[in-house]
Amino acid sequence: MKVIHLILGKANPERMNGVNKVVHALATQQCRAGWNAEVWGITQDVVENYPPRDFTTRLFRACRNPFQVHPELVSALTQMAGQAVVHLHGGFIPAYYSAAKKLTELGIHYVVTPHGSYSAQAMRKNGLVKQLYLRLCERHLLQGAALVHCLGQSEVTGLRGLRAGLPTCLLPYGFEMPLMEVCRTEPRGIFRVGFCGRLDEKHKGLSCLIAGFAEFAQHMPSAELWIIGDGPDREKVERWAAAVPAGKVKVLGSRFGNEKMGLLAQLDVFAHPSHYEGLPTAVLEAASLGIPCVVTEATNMGSYIRHFECGQVVEEAQPSQLAAGLRQVYQQWINTPRQQLSQRCHAMVTTAFYWPTLLQEYQRMYRRAYYA
Repeated sequence: MKVIHLILGKANPERMNGVNKVVHALATQQCRAGWNAEVWGITQDVVENYPPRDFTTRLFRACRNPFQVHPELVSALTQMAGQAVVHLHGGFIPAYYSAAKKLTELGIHYVVTPHGSYSAQAMRKNGLVKQLYLRLCERHLLQGAALVHCLGQSEVTGLRGLRAGLPTCLLPYGFEMPLMEVCRTEPRGIFRVGFCGRLDEKHKGLSCLIAGFAEFAQHMPSAELWIIGDGPDREKVERWAAAVPAGKVKVLGSRFGNEKMGLLAQLDVFAHPSHYEGLPTAVLEAASLGIPCVVTEATNMGSYIRHFECGQVVEEAQPSQLAAGLRQVYQQWINTPRQQLSQRCHAMVTTAFYWPTLLQEYQRMYRRAYYA
């Protein structure tokens, strides 16, 4: 049985696109474990401008009509009839509506991972358009799916609100601990808060991040906030950052690979006040470096953070709640040995997100879909 991951993009981990990062990691681990897995990308250009990888990648040009799929993709899918499970990544993607119809026609079963697209908060963004699209197109894709793969509980809850009775599978993705050695190079007198991700206010709660940090910094003049990333709201973020009266806010732009991990290693706490998520890779990256995290419930990381006692969870992206979470982590920072906090963070990543264990669950998920 072949597993084909169908995505928008090229699964390039060196881009500010969480879905592409997740698919790259998943396909890498599957191929290293001996699976027959490939990534098929729908993209504006078919230039292979990405780093070397362990899995086969096939690129198909996106059509001008977003609801169409390229004839080469249709031909490739036709050749896979009876041999593969197709894994669609993302939600509200017009090309998937047409691809799903073709898969059903060919008798190829498919799995859908929405990556946070169906959570209640995500559905409020462009809500009327999404409701119309859901009624006309997305519900047909969901009805035809062998399984809807949810990365966190918020997605399960969101799906129930969209349509009862859909077959679901709740399963996080894993995380591979970084091989590089990283250490803090700055003096310990600075308490550094950090964020890493796409600069998209409606998604990531960036106004809450900066306002909450400002409230926290009023009582902690030595605090700093580092914002790593880029996106459509960078100008807004820079304007909000410049208005913070206390503390220092640095907007560092996009960073990738060892450079990004080296910056994350300089943090004392990682803040991720998203309004919705599937499962944020950035939180796992920070935790893998031993950095405690303050997250919203919407990140789907809350249960893990609580269980392993490696940070704080706030109900929603509100500045006062984030500031309170930062104060609590600061108290831990003062009263708990750094090594102990780091060990809790490492334990979360190496236990709850251990790839060899999770791959067995993914194998069962695909078999369930294949024989549905």
